[in-house]
Amino acid sequence: MRHSRTVAFHTLGCKLNFSETSTLARSLEEAGYAKVRQEDRPDVFVLNTCSVTENADKECRRHVRRFQGINPDAFIAVVGCYAQLKPEEIASIPGVDLVLGANEKFDLASHVDRKLASAEAGLHERSEAIFSPIKDLKHFVPSYNANDRTRTFLKVQDGCDYFCSFCTIPLARGRSRSATIAQTVELANDIAASGVKEIVLTGVNTGDFGRGHDQNFLQLIEALDQVDGIERFRISSIEPNLCHDGVIDFVATSNRFAPHFHMPLQSGSDVILQRMRRRYDTTLYAERVARIKERMPHACIGVDVITGTPGETDEEFLKTHEFLRSIAVDYLHVFTYSERANTTAVRMDDSVPMETRRDRTKQLRILSNKLQRAFYQEHLGTTRNVLFEAEENDGQMLGFTDNYLRVTMPFDKSHVNTITPVKLLRIDGDGHIIGEYPTSPTATTANCQLATAN
Repeated sequence: MRHSRTVAFHTLGCKLNFSETSTLARSLEEAGYAKVRQEDRPDVFVLNTCSVTENADKECRRHVRRFQGINPDAFIAVVGCYAQLKPEEIASIPGVDLVLGANEKFDLASHVDRKLASAEAGLHERSEAIFSPIKDLKHFVPSYNANDRTRTFLKVQDGCDYFCSFCTIPLARGRSRSATIAQTVELANDIAASGVKEIVLTGVNTGDFGRGHDQNFLQLIEALDQVDGIERFRISSIEPNLCHDGVIDFVATSNRFAPHFHMPLQSGSDVILQRMRRRYDTTLYAERVARIKERMPHACIGVDVITGTPGETDEEFLKTHEFLRSIAVDYLHVFTYSERANTTAVRMDDSVPMETRRDRTKQLRILSNKLQRAFYQEHLGTTRNVLFEAEENDGQMLGFTDNYLRVTMPFDKSHVNTITPVKLLRIDGDGHIIGEYPTSPTATTANCQLATAN
């Protein structure tokens, strides 16, 4: 460890990016850098970008300017999906010193060391972009975040072979790949040893785990269910065509997997799904939802939806709205379509006006609020196990039930990072459930049995 420089990180986008940022941070700490907060005027800033974020270029420039405002002399490195898609464009942003593509970002420490050593030697190098063609990216790098004692995002898969018409992810992250089951279980055991109680499995196309290893996602979750020390596993997202009966039935009977599914839908119109090149139709999606609720009536189902893709007429949008009301889903993540370079959709000539896209997004977010509140109300009066987080906010603590109900209680340090039975009383103004601890031993035992049975 030759130096004591400081580094701060900022992450845009998904859980996968957050898990990778933690891995990058550990590599820099091992190289002798001290991780600090952004406001502590670090010597090095690292921006982990996202290509899905609307106005990715503006977001990138805004954060670079912000870093320069904090420390004008700081070294600024940019990595992530947008860095793979537009490396030279990012390198031209004033203040950016280094841009690393998808194949190079995990060598961040050595690249930063090299650039800083050159600067110390008086060699004023211009901004450098180091990247390679995405087709050359075949190696899988496991990642997980280690900033939260309670919950860790574990990357089990990367890349995607689906090439949907609206998506740049295959161009930014390459083909589908993963570690082996044995390697993933070993990592889960390491996480368990750190005291974390919940692991969230993340990936670009998580259900596609095992490609190239003659293994599959069901085999993975069966193996992870045996990991001691982890009390909950949660599947962050899984494509409906990969969320087959075997996966659903296993979660319904498993020891540790939470009854919570997040299945991307994107559109409730089969016409639009076909134009998107999705690998399912609304009939299959409805069957998956029905199967989950049949096996686990208490399960929470979240949905990704995109509004305003090319060709989405008022009639096709209404089909989406009606479809979402007709199936037993519990909340929506709604995204407004925005054009992405080098995708099929951007070349379609029947684009939807931005004002219309945003209005449709607003309508679906209103629907989401109604669906979520109805799901919360269904569980009032019941008792479920809650995993409480360490953060204290105005004397309150927050936690999640296994089926993703957010619960608030008076802060009690003894309950941090523990799974505790809580009776769900009412919904507060923030949309959280106010709970209370069961009082009598008899009630506690009965309610714990109820939570376990459900």
